[in-house]
Amino acid sequence: MYRFIFLLSAGLLAGNFAHAQAPQEPAGPLTLPAALLLAEGGNATLSAARHELAAQGGALQQARALPNPELQTVREDTRRATRSTTVQLNQLIELGGKRGARAAVAQRGADLAQAGLSMQQADTRAAVTSAFVDVLAAQEGLRLADSAQALAARASDITARRVTAGKASPVEETRARVAEASVRLELNLARSTLASARKRLAALWGNATPRFSVAEGRLETLPELPPASELAARLEQAPAVRQAQSALAQRQAMLDVEQRRATPDVTVSIGMKRSEELGRNQAIIGLALPLPLFDRNAGNKLDALRRSDKASDELAAARIAVQTDVAAATERLATARLDVESLRQDILPGAQSAYDAASKGFEFGKFAFLDVLDAQRTLLQAKNQYLRALTEAQHAAADIERLLGTPAPL
Repeated sequence: MYRFIFLLSAGLLAGNFAHAQAPQEPAGPLTLPAALLLAEGGNATLSAARHELAAQGGALQQARALPNPELQTVREDTRRATRSTTVQLNQLIELGGKRGARAAVAQRGADLAQAGLSMQQADTRAAVTSAFVDVLAAQEGLRLADSAQALAARASDITARRVTAGKASPVEETRARVAEASVRLELNLARSTLASARKRLAALWGNATPRFSVAEGRLETLPELPPASELAARLEQAPAVRQAQSALAQRQAMLDVEQRRATPDVTVSIGMKRSEELGRNQAIIGLALPLPLFDRNAGNKLDALRRSDKASDELAAARIAVQTDVAAATERLATARLDVESLRQDILPGAQSAYDAASKGFEFGKFAFLDVLDAQRTLLQAKNQYLRALTEAQHAAADIERLLGTPAPL
């Protein structure tokens, strides 16, 4: 089981969301569970999948309907004295279990629509989670840019005092000002990145203008690497595999329908004929049975058989694709976790220590400004690498959950 970075309720992470009235986006802080609820109520693609499932209910109802009877009337001769009038009721009687087979096809269509909805729910959850992570990362990136600007301003201030005291060359002050201006450009880029990430997140519940003020979550808590036994157990329940299984079941049901059509249907007729010439009524009972001499439905049976074979191959391909993608995402997660641990334990503390030493040494005239600039650049680069590794770990975990679907709650 994954221990996601955010405090997700087991119900949200485990299964279908309750489809009630769509909640409103808050004007204040936004958590991941709240974002998931907003997307559940407002995502247009998810709503379309629900409509498809509802439409299949109508298809099932129609497939179970009996054929309508037919009322037929025939008048022979135009002269009143000799004409005859026939009124009869014709009823088609389906043989060979055709109606049940049609209903089975419609039921398999409903199962396929349900699998499609489950897959879309998994995709939407993963998209919201990834977009939420991007907002958290962009917020942290903006804080890093603010911190870098503060460091650059401090370095410029120290350089200006040393130049005034005659302890440093004016060239170093120029370098410090250029470095500070460069950091301001990075700050502008960080603001733009955050604005774009906020819009991408809000678009998932149909809001073009985000209302939330800040995304709340812990980016630093790493997702756990799932054991191989758990991944293997969940592969068969992956949304893409279940959708392919439903598609195969529907194709097999369609093949059954075409095979049953080889049994001819019977039309029973009952009515009355009034003969004016004879002056009496005559009862009519008829039976119509088509003769399958030219059309034995062979073409439709072959078509349905080959499409069933195709669906079987697509199921096998879906299993392989999910297995491959899960392995790739798991490897990404493992690599990101190693990168985060290495950066957290070794690289970041060393870069911070080097910058502190260079900054203090420059202030006391022991180091050149280039040493400070290089240490500052190294520190900021390490912090950005740490942020990217955290983001990659969360994205990889979200991809695994998207591919495998929501695990059952503990």
